[in-house]
Amino acid sequence: MAVAATSNATLDKINNSRNSLANNEQTFLKLLTTQLKNQDPLAPTDTTQMTSQITQMTGVEQQLVTNDLLAALVGMSTGGGISEGVNLMGKLVTAEVDKSTLKNKEANWSYTQARAATAVKIEVLDKFGKTVASILPDDMSGGDHTFKWDGKSTAGVQQPEGGEYTIKVTATDSQGTTITTTAKGRLDGVVTKVTNDKGVNMVWIGDTKVPIDSVIGVTNAPAATT
Repeated sequence: MAVAATSNATLDKINNSRNSLANNEQTFLKLLTTQLKNQDPLAPTDTTQMTSQITQMTGVEQQLVTNDLLAALVGMSTGGGISEGVNLMGKLVTAEVDKSTLKNKEANWSYTQARAATAVKIEVLDKFGKTVASILPDDMSGGDHTFKWDGKSTAGVQQPEGGEYTIKVTATDSQGTTITTTAKGRLDGVVTKVTNDKGVNMVWIGDTKVPIDSVIGVTNAPAATT
């Protein structure tokens, strides 16, 4: 995880340096063009000096390309990249995702509540943002919580399999003050492959790919039955 963060920070620095270089290069070319237009015919601009400056800029560009390659290698190193993902192959993992998919009449989320509340309401929202179900949990304490939905709407209608849902958690205290909450969907499944997507290492859980940093739990997959 730390290596991935270092790699991202390195890429940010490289991108900033590249933007700065591009601006400086444009400014240099404008000054060079102006200088050539207004040079004294009896004392022309020293071409050796111009060649040296252009060579220096080319060298900086080559160094930035080298830095890109090094950053990519860091991303794939054994400390936090592809090798770590390969170790998850065939494992049963739990990952935090933006949405939870209803599968086998079950969808799961985790949410964090800043402090204890006197009233909590959990709303399950479909992909259009419409409230499908509203639940009043018994546990209103602060801290981390998990929430499992059986896929039934408030009217008791079973929702179709494969639908993606999010939750909205509203918590208030005895004074009616809103308490801060954050919610994430949970995805459980066996890792089938590992890829690198634009420098971000991804693990595939079924047909869904998630960043390796979103994996929060790993266990051995259950043995196959005949």
